[in-house]
Amino acid sequence: MAVDFWAGYLSGAVGILVGNPLDIMKVQLQAGNTLTCGTRSQGTAALITGTAAPVLGYGALNALLFVSYNRSENAFQRALCTGTDKSLVATWLAGAVGGLATWVVSAPTELVKCRAQMSAPSESSWSIARDIWKADGLRGFYLGGVVTALRDSVGYGFYFWSYELANRYWPSSVHDDAPSLRQEAPKILLCGGLAGVVTWASVFPLDTIKTRVQTQRIAFHQETAPIIYKPNTYGLRAPNRLGSLDVARTMLAEGGLRIFFRGLTVCSIRAFIVNAVQWAVYEWVMMEFSKDYKRNVAAKDNMMVHDH
Repeated sequence: MAVDFWAGYLSGAVGILVGNPLDIMKVQLQAGNTLTCGTRSQGTAALITGTAAPVLGYGALNALLFVSYNRSENAFQRALCTGTDKSLVATWLAGAVGGLATWVVSAPTELVKCRAQMSAPSESSWSIARDIWKADGLRGFYLGGVVTALRDSVGYGFYFWSYELANRYWPSSVHDDAPSLRQEAPKILLCGGLAGVVTWASVFPLDTIKTRVQTQRIAFHQETAPIIYKPNTYGLRAPNRLGSLDVARTMLAEGGLRIFFRGLTVCSIRAFIVNAVQWAVYEWVMMEFSKDYKRNVAAKDNMMVHDH
């Protein structure tokens, strides 16, 4: 397989392991009063709750993302670029296409992850996946799929756009044809971290809606059921699951616009750390195993040095 596939896979898996503790906090803050199962994961177990599905799923997602982005970006640059600099519009469009391509993986991965993070410690990702399959089959894994696809498309458009923009204005000191990761590390870490923050800030309300949609069946007791969930007498199945628009209207009535940004601070901290690490891993793999990529980085950096 292509080097960018494995670079994307490895960086995605590492990012999940690094950022999962803060991701748990983000999901629980977004879900608000949907956390009614009575038990939060505590201690060491909390650090890995819900990681099984994302480590496998998000690794594949990130691999698909970078492969789709790289192929789309080449096509869009040829179509839109008229000068020597890369077109940022083409970069955004390629990111949006790459994000949309990940939907088939991201929707079920996010669903299982969110429910695992909102469940009792005894619930593993695998048991949650089995329950979803038994209850609704394959279709059940795509609950909230539309808002997930929209979030990914818009978010990854800004992800690659902001990374490219930050790289463009970072003063580079590379003057040779073989840049090392040590030389590039400060730029990669900072630009990757900033790209993560910009991405989540651009789509956080959509992500909050997605979380509410995907966790609306977590309630077990009528007296503690959230406003967006109305369990039947069995307490486990909702007769009428609400869609994204209904959830958004309910949230607006519950807490106004502010509720859509609950957890953004935690998410921004996590986004900076995770994406700094992800881009560092991705760039390392590409520099180590792709000679063309290394030459392209050197050429781009030397051009920036000359321009400045």
